Amino acid sequence: MQNVLIVGAGKGGRAILQMVIASDMLRVIGMVDINQNALGMEEAKKLGLMTSSSWEQFKDASIDIIIDATGDEEVYEELKNVWRNRHTVVIPGSVAHIISELMEEKEELVFKWKTESYKHDLIFNTAHDGMIVIDNEERITLFNKSAEKITGFKREDVLGHPVLEVIPASQLPYILQTKKVERNHEFTFENGKKIITTRIPILNDQGELFGAFALFKDITEVVDLAKEVTNLKEIQTMLEAIIQSSEEAISVVDEDGTGLLINPAYTRLTGLKEEDVIGKPATADISEGESMHMKVLQTRRPVRSVRMKVGAHKKDVLVNVAPVIVDGKLKGSVGVIHDVSEIKQLTNELNRARQIIRTLEAKYSFDDIIGSSEEFKLAIEQAKLAAKTPATVLLRGESGTGKELFAHAIHNASDRKYNKFIRVNCAAISETLLESEMFGYEEGAFSGAKRGGKRGLFEEANNGSIFLDEIGELSAQMQAKLLRVLQEKEIVRVGGTKAVPINVRVIAATNVHLEKGIANGKIREDLYYRLNKIPIHITPLRQRKEDIELLSQHLIQKINQDYGRNVEGLTPAALVYLKQYEWPGNVRELENILGRAVIYMHYNEQFIDVHHIPELQSVSEPKKTVLAPVVGSNHEGTLNDLVEVYEAQVMKQVLEKYNYNKTKTAKQLGISVRTLYYKMEKYNLAKNSVQ
Repeated sequence: MQNVLIVGAGKGGRAILQMVIASDMLRVIGMVDINQNALGMEEAKKLGLMTSSSWEQFKDASIDIIIDATGDEEVYEELKNVWRNRHTVVIPGSVAHIISELMEEKEELVFKWKTESYKHDLIFNTAHDGMIVIDNEERITLFNKSAEKITGFKREDVLGHPVLEVIPASQLPYILQTKKVERNHEFTFENGKKIITTRIPILNDQGELFGAFALFKDITEVVDLAKEVTNLKEIQTMLEAIIQSSEEAISVVDEDGTGLLINPAYTRLTGLKEEDVIGKPATADISEGESMHMKVLQTRRPVRSVRMKVGAHKKDVLVNVAPVIVDGKLKGSVGVIHDVSEIKQLTNELNRARQIIRTLEAKYSFDDIIGSSEEFKLAIEQAKLAAKTPATVLLRGESGTGKELFAHAIHNASDRKYNKFIRVNCAAISETLLESEMFGYEEGAFSGAKRGGKRGLFEEANNGSIFLDEIGELSAQMQAKLLRVLQEKEIVRVGGTKAVPINVRVIAATNVHLEKGIANGKIREDLYYRLNKIPIHITPLRQRKEDIELLSQHLIQKINQDYGRNVEGLTPAALVYLKQYEWPGNVRELENILGRAVIYMHYNEQFIDVHHIPELQSVSEPKKTVLAPVVGSNHEGTLNDLVEVYEAQVMKQVLEKYNYNKTKTAKQLGISVRTLYYKMEKYNLAKNSVQ
């Protein structure tokens, strides 16, 4: 590689510097110019070359070529004299000038080429149609943005690749072979896009082939639009067929209220034919009443169940009319007419069906279960969780706590709620009949058996739920049969041998201690574990006396409906009196007591007071608590005030007895800890408070 020194850093020197730097055979070791701010000097500094205002600095350097770019003859002669005796070639400034001119011409040509290329590229890429160009070797050389959008391929991924590799079904190679133009041919890409394409061979002035060009337009939207138009015609035909075949009487008017269409059902109902309605005002068919078509056209709002009379026979009908609005513009209205006599008949049939269904369905839901105590709310949550599973549920609690209410609610909250809910009181059916009632029997199973046999309650409840109340009263034989049902999901009728598969959700209930029954041999242990999958304990009323107020309010509303009364509730004194009772009969007993109280009341009385309530023989006395009297000759106040004073005294004495232990105090008073905290705050009964 030869070392080059450039003298002169003007326009020519800068051009020579750029040319030499681009060469692989020459290496610039420095640049000299008396003007340190010349263009070439700045560029040489950027390239990290040695620069100087005099060549004296380079006298001892190994230099093969010195290029004089100053254009000064004296400088050229001086350079030749200095390096005369060395093997250094000094190139005069005229050569540098020629090189400079050539470089400028080259830059102009490059700029012109770039400008023209940009123009062609701008036109090529802004065209709405897709364009693909291939060369003689079938390789893609041009691929515009529209082609990218239509084909789904990126330009950088396809340029230089064979066209058949990118578009296997392309016909451009065929154009290279035939050199013929193909116009307006249909083609479908692999992505489903449909196009119309024109393919053209590319020839030079001498007629020589050097490529092929495809211009194509996406017609997918046009084809889809044509299909939509066809579909709309089909839909219109279908709608007309539906309207004409509908059993509903239908009439249609335009935006001016002029009749457009009626169907045969309309003619059958009203007696009016097409010539009586079509092209006539909307009032033409009305015998009595206002035209609902005109009202809807005025208000742009639908109307429903308007009663009127139509036709010459003054047919009594109900009319539903709705506006027809397209793109925000009112185009008319559609009316559907119902025969009132037919509606009455259907209503009667529906009421009859509902009466039948009520004997088969569960009556209550979780909304009917009243209680706010922590223990009772826990039982409700457990029941709601159990309802979402098919598992057997065992409801445990004393008589009258609401076990059947829970069973109804569990069925209604399950996915079986639209199927049967069968209730069986195991203690109410005699032992001899219980088996045949529950599992059914075959024909001839015993004397008196029905011809053809009978389905049992388990078969009746198939895909639904069966509630077995008083499960602890079943005999050992029935327990064994029930165990088979729970294990095998099948039953065998009395007198039969064939097993009948069933899908029944069992909800059992008992008020007896099953564990004691297992110990004394009355309850099968294996049956107990089958039944006890989801045990739910329902708290007796005496352990949730804070619920008495809510329960009483709910029961009084029910009693009002049954007895035609308008009792509003309990007085505070009556509520305190009820809370002192232990309620051995639980909610059932509370309902009976309230019912009798309402019966004893005068019709003008609105609140149940203590004197209305029948005497409760086992009202508990305050346990080991002596209370100071709150009513004296000098004490004044309402009954509610006296009750609150009395309640505050009781709570204070019990709190002091247990040294303000909240748990023991709440247990002694028969209330929840949360209620205790509320009342302590209400009556200011904190330990250090001053009374």
